[in-house]
Amino acid sequence: MNIFEQNESAIRSYCRSFPVVFKQAKGAELVGRDDERYIDFLAGAGTLNYGHNNPVLKQALIKYIESDGLTHGLDMHTDAKESFLEVFKRIILEPRGMGDCVVQFTGPTGSNSVEAALKLARKVKGRRNIISFTNGFHGVTTGALACTGNQHHRGAAGVTLGDVTRMPFDGYMGDKMNTLAYMDKLLSDPSSGIDHPAAVIVETVQGEGGLNVASADWMRRLERLCRKHDMLLIVDDIQAGCGRTGSFFSFEEMGIKPDMVTLSKSLSGYGLPLAVLVLRKELDQWEPGEHNGTFRGNNHAFITATAAIESFWSDTRFAQEVQRKAKLVRERLQSIVQRQGPNSLRVKGRGLMIGIECPDGDLAASVCSRAFARNLVIETSGAHSQVVKCLCPLTITDEQLNSALDILEGAFAGAMAEQIETAAS
Repeated sequence: MNIFEQNESAIRSYCRSFPVVFKQAKGAELVGRDDERYIDFLAGAGTLNYGHNNPVLKQALIKYIESDGLTHGLDMHTDAKESFLEVFKRIILEPRGMGDCVVQFTGPTGSNSVEAALKLARKVKGRRNIISFTNGFHGVTTGALACTGNQHHRGAAGVTLGDVTRMPFDGYMGDKMNTLAYMDKLLSDPSSGIDHPAAVIVETVQGEGGLNVASADWMRRLERLCRKHDMLLIVDDIQAGCGRTGSFFSFEEMGIKPDMVTLSKSLSGYGLPLAVLVLRKELDQWEPGEHNGTFRGNNHAFITATAAIESFWSDTRFAQEVQRKAKLVRERLQSIVQRQGPNSLRVKGRGLMIGIECPDGDLAASVCSRAFARNLVIETSGAHSQVVKCLCPLTITDEQLNSALDILEGAFAGAMAEQIETAAS
């Protein structure tokens, strides 16, 4: 029995799928203790959009550490925070018509950002209920978990998860069901039993929920519905943001203006904990210290986040590269579907948040296991873990991308052949 089995909690999960001790990582590669190299199609569950140990970010961090810059600063003013706020406003917010928004540092994780958004929405509107959607995932702390659909995570809460009304996501009831008309009907009927919500929280692409994509039209109509019923619109961009769909925010091409946006994961760009809530200034109704946390001031993360934004988002070249790679991946995945299972497999997702849905979780698990045996780290998502989910670093090279997709195609071919053979016997 190794030290992990002896001393680490049974809660561990990813290491069970990838039973290797890793010692190094660079770009889109992980290196095991035996010097075996793996292509990373997990990327810290979307935390490493710029790859492992990105050299530009690493040098900025080393320079800052060597100058004895603050590591921890609560919510005090620091040079590192000032630089981040200035660059984030100038390069990200202002060009997107969000220059009047304010940034709240909420604590180190995406769940912290979601908790702050829900808490503030309830404070501003004076109402408790929140609308979330089927298959949504927003975190596993109590407030965020109440908005999360996954029963595996909800079942561990140990308490009642209330003050949330679940509505069907875009396409959940099939193509013929207008889920927003259904929602509008319930909200307009004083006898529907739905308490007037303070806010709606939504992902434009449901990462953990199975790569379910909300259309631009659905999101625009959802925004109008929020205005009609005096509800705040919170977009959870924790996994889909920071370039994952081909633009910094996942909703940029949709023509909507959320009231609040939660960001974390790849915001620091280096795997360092950092989460923020971006909100309209008039909603910033907190009393000083009313919502706080010890690790709001991760200055190392401010340094790498600033470097990432300046390096990758000062012009459109990086976004265009992501879009080009996304097109390449989609075409390769569609080719896999056509060759291996045109009647049982389908491509899902947007940008480089994309994958293949299998008929069941067993097949998806077999694909991922076979891929890992050939040195590709890739996971599943979805209500039944039925989606093989490609979440590679956005900086991955074409050569690495094609090598990984070759491995994935072989894994699908092997898993499909085994399934046919098993069914025949």
